[in-house]
Amino acid sequence: MQTDFIHREHTRAVQIGKVQIGGGAPIAIQSMTNTRTEDVAATVAQIHRLEQAGCEIIRCTVPTLEAAKALGEIKKQISIPLVADIHFDYRMAIAAMENGADKIRINPGNIGSVDKVKAVVEVAKERHVPIRVGVNSGSLEKPLLEKYGGVTAEGIVESALDKVQMIEELGYDNLVISIKSSDVLMCVRAHEILAARTDYPLHVGITESGTVQSGNIKSAVGLGIILHQGIGDTIRVSLTGDPVEEIKSAKLILRTLGLRQGGIEVVSCPTCGRTKIDLIGLASQVEKLVEDYPLDIKVAVMGCAVNGPGEAREADIGIAGGDGEGLLIKKGEIVRKMPESELLGALKEELDHWGE
Repeated sequence: MQTDFIHREHTRAVQIGKVQIGGGAPIAIQSMTNTRTEDVAATVAQIHRLEQAGCEIIRCTVPTLEAAKALGEIKKQISIPLVADIHFDYRMAIAAMENGADKIRINPGNIGSVDKVKAVVEVAKERHVPIRVGVNSGSLEKPLLEKYGGVTAEGIVESALDKVQMIEELGYDNLVISIKSSDVLMCVRAHEILAARTDYPLHVGITESGTVQSGNIKSAVGLGIILHQGIGDTIRVSLTGDPVEEIKSAKLILRTLGLRQGGIEVVSCPTCGRTKIDLIGLASQVEKLVEDYPLDIKVAVMGCAVNGPGEAREADIGIAGGDGEGLLIKKGEIVRKMPESELLGALKEELDHWGE
C-alpha cells in the first residue's frame, strides 16, 4: 500500500461553479446524465431527480453544437455545477464553455493537435473554467502500450501526467485529473502512484464497472480502498442503470468510510430459519421509507428474538420481528409490541416526529 502520497487535505483547491473540490473540501458526489443533452426538458428533469438524491456536480455529454447550445438553457434550470463531457472535437469544448459550462472534461489525446488543445485552453483561461484531464485504460496510446507491455497502472499515470504537462506548458493549471480502469486493482494501484506524483485534485471512479449489482460491488471495493487511504476529492460511481442509483451508492460508500455524515443508515439481519416475519420485504420497505428523511440516525430491522432485540438496541430506533408480530425499540428501550402489519407505520410515525 502506497503511503507517500498527497492526502486530500493538501491537494489544490479547484472551484467548479459553487462547489470546491480539493484543498480538504468534502468529497463531492458526481453523476452523468444519460439523456440526449439536446433534449433540454428530459435532461433537466433527470438532473432535478439527481439533485434531489444528493448529486452535487452533474456532467452532460456534448457531441454536437446543438448539445453545447442546450447547456445554457439547462444551466438556467438547475442549481448544481454543470460539466461538459467532450470527445474528439475541440470545437465542442469551446462552444460548451461559451454556453456556460462550469468545467469541461477532455482527453487531450483524442482532441487532436497541440494547436487544437491550445485553442481550448485559451478559452478556459479567459473564462476561468477548470479542465478535467481524463484518461481511461481503454484509450492508452500505442507507445505506452508498447513501453509497458500492455495496459498497466504505470502507463495510465504516465499518459495522464503527459496530458497535464501539455496543458501546463500552455500556461494553465486550473486542472482536475481522472484516471479510470474497469480493472479494480489496477485502478487502485494507478491512483496510489498518481497521488504520490501530483497535488492536483483527483476525480475517482471505476469505469465500466457494470450493472447496478456488479458495478456497486466493484465500485465499493475500488473506491473504498482508494478513499480510505486519503486519496480522492470527488467521486462518481459508474453504473449501467438509472443514474440516481449512482448517487445512492456514492453516499453509502462515503458514509460507510466515515467520510460523510447525514442520512439514515439502515442495518438489517440476513434472515435465517428462525425468521417468522417477511423480513426481506419489510427491510426493503424501510430502506425506501427512510430516503426522504434528513436525519443522521441508524435504523435497525431485525427478524428474530435471538439477535433482534439486542442488535436493535444498538441503533437509534429499530423494529425486531417475532412470529407475526414485532417490537418497536427506541434508544435501547422497548416501546411497544404490535402486529407485523403495524411495524412499518409505527416506524414512520416515530421518524415523522424524531427530535420533538
